[in-house]
Amino acid sequence: MKKIALSLMAHPDDAEFTCAGTLALLHQKGWEIHIATATAGDCGTVEYNAEEISRIRRAEATQGAKVLNGSYHCLECQDVFIMYDKPSLRKAIELVRQVKPALVFTLSPSDYMIDHEIASHLAQTACFACGIPNIPFDGVEPFEPVPYLYYADPLEGKDKFGKIIEPSTLVNITGVIDTKEKMLCCHESQRNWLRVHHGMDEYVHSMREFGRNRGQKFPCEYAEGFRQHLGHGYPHDNILKKELGDLVHERREF
Repeated sequence: MKKIALSLMAHPDDAEFTCAGTLALLHQKGWEIHIATATAGDCGTVEYNAEEISRIRRAEATQGAKVLNGSYHCLECQDVFIMYDKPSLRKAIELVRQVKPALVFTLSPSDYMIDHEIASHLAQTACFACGIPNIPFDGVEPFEPVPYLYYADPLEGKDKFGKIIEPSTLVNITGVIDTKEKMLCCHESQRNWLRVHHGMDEYVHSMREFGRNRGQKFPCEYAEGFRQHLGHGYPHDNILKKELGDLVHERREF
């Protein structure tokens, strides 16, 4: 198994909020890191036009990935218009085949906005379809096996109905919380946007507070939570536990 991890999410900074600590721990274990987004974040601004903010946010996402010596990829969809359709699916499948990850992180299938949910579904199908020969791409071959797939916590740990989502796997990221903060701070353009549109003025503070919330369930100071996709055809053993050992706490039953 090649130690390659891919975060495939909706927007630049999604990975930094949800799984960057775990990516940092995997990087310490010798894993190659890739961070991908469906969009370049073309609507995440009150200051710039779509082309300008997309250019800014691609550069910020690239810098964030470089903290882990990683690579950034963008499917070049548009904010609010991420679609579960053939063109978007082909982009996602092609990316997964190019990267050949053993492990994929994506967003919660039930989250506060539809972009997150559709990106989650794109990642799920891309993992399942990466080995199907009858979905051809020039110069990119199918590969097996299906990658491990983990869903990150939704915003505030709640689904779109306000129901609390309990993670089945918790990762102690206390030792790399400063790395996670450094990656998040690469996304400088987002502080003003979140303050105006979401009422969030404490960009880093919000990330740390939710990390502390998840840490209480470990218990540790900071944690990230995930649910593993355990459907037919996907791996069922917990590779995070295998790779990160005592830094991982499994909560299979509630």
